[in-house]
Amino acid sequence: MLEPSVIPKRKLPRYGFHKHTENLNGRWAMIGFFALIILEAKLGHAVMVW
Repeated sequence: MLEPSVIPKRKLPRYGFHKHTENLNGRWAMIGFFALIILEAKLGHAVMVW
């Protein structure tokens, strides 16, 4: 069986879910969560009240 001489490269789409964007989003979410906890500890009361 003959092997192809050119192997096509797959282009990634510019939108949707990608590993690096999901990691970045998760990191920003963790930073925001811990910032909220620190802010509530400094103020002495809850910032987000239901």
